[in-house]
Amino acid sequence: MTKLLIIAVLVLGVLAVVRLSRVYELTATLRGKREEHISDRDNRMNARFMWLFCVLYFAFFLWLLFAYGDKMLPVAASEHGVWTDQLLDVNWAILFVVFFLTNILLFYFAGRYVYDKDRKAFYYSHNNKLELLWTVVPAITLIGIIIYGLTIWNRITAHSPEGTAQVELYAKQFDWTARYPGKDGILGATDYRLINDNNPLGVVTKESIETRLAELATSINATVEKLKQEGEYLPPAKVDELNEKVERERRMLRKVTNLKVMMEQDIAEKGEASPYAHGADDVVIKEFHLPVRKDVELVIRSRDVIHSAYIPHLRAQMNAVPGMATRFHMKPTITTDSMRVVVGDDKFDFVLLCNKICGASHYNMQMPLVVESQTAFDAWYTEAMKKPFQAPAAAATPAPAATPAATDSTATAADTTATDSAAAPAAATAQAQPTH
Repeated sequence: MTKLLIIAVLVLGVLAVVRLSRVYELTATLRGKREEHISDRDNRMNARFMWLFCVLYFAFFLWLLFAYGDKMLPVAASEHGVWTDQLLDVNWAILFVVFFLTNILLFYFAGRYVYDKDRKAFYYSHNNKLELLWTVVPAITLIGIIIYGLTIWNRITAHSPEGTAQVELYAKQFDWTARYPGKDGILGATDYRLINDNNPLGVVTKESIETRLAELATSINATVEKLKQEGEYLPPAKVDELNEKVERERRMLRKVTNLKVMMEQDIAEKGEASPYAHGADDVVIKEFHLPVRKDVELVIRSRDVIHSAYIPHLRAQMNAVPGMATRFHMKPTITTDSMRVVVGDDKFDFVLLCNKICGASHYNMQMPLVVESQTAFDAWYTEAMKKPFQAPAAAATPAPAATPAATDSTATAADTTATDSAAAPAAATAQAQPTH
């Protein structure tokens, strides 16, 4: 209610000023005063108002800084965040100097050189020294800012030190999922064709491939059976839709079979060096923890649209782009408990946000981040490792081969699998590319 009254008073005040100005204009007209005629008294008054406005202008600016300075982000909680803040501080210092200097001169000259009919303006056409001064000084300043900025950029984007731990952040509308390596310390390969309810990130393992193959075969069989039983009673459009579904799933079946062959070949050739050998013990979890003062490389992926992994207190942001993995290397320097003391809020949490407007529930796309000591992190990680990711085992009894709806040109699911297994070495490279 108080806010509404304040707004009403302000609106009425503006209306009153507008009406008073209109009254002044009418009285001036009645006195025979022309609008374009400005008296010396009015000029001097406006000049003094310029100086007064300058003082009030800077006073209000400084008040905003002190009144709302604590509403800004607190101290950076990552190593590179300190560098970023220092770069911004240098830029702000330069901007403040230019801001105060130019505005003071602007209002000073407006008040000092008020119009005087007895004074003639001095025509000053050119000065090489002044031209050189205000060309060279800004150029040197900008070059310094660019060199400093590139130095910070190169430090932030430098390659991760050898042995840096990896954590995957997986984005989809509208949530985040984290994936940690298992006991082997290596994130396994992923493939979008393996994504299902029990394997939301598409982690490649023997079990997840077999499960996916069984799912596809079961779905194909069910659709084919539906066409056999109900095809003659269904509308032609529905029959076409079901046939398209069968063909689509058969294509997917061939691709997953190729992936299986490629995985087996890669493991046979590379052994433990193969990314396909490390996915079975990965920890897929809806929690995000990091140890303090330890290098970490965030591997960021997206299932659907472009998202953006944004951790404001750690000054970290990187786009999550469908079809590729982006990376961000950082080192947290302040634990969650310590930051709670800094901000004076016992309920404070670091938070992972999406900084791209990715859909209707974009605002819901966030996940708390816990930065803790190495001991606390190890204890949490040990608990998380007790439930390593495992795709459901394939069905004990293989699903029967999918038979098309009375056509000679389509093969059964079993025949398709056998045919593609023979051709897989040639097609595998183009069909599946691991993310590791």
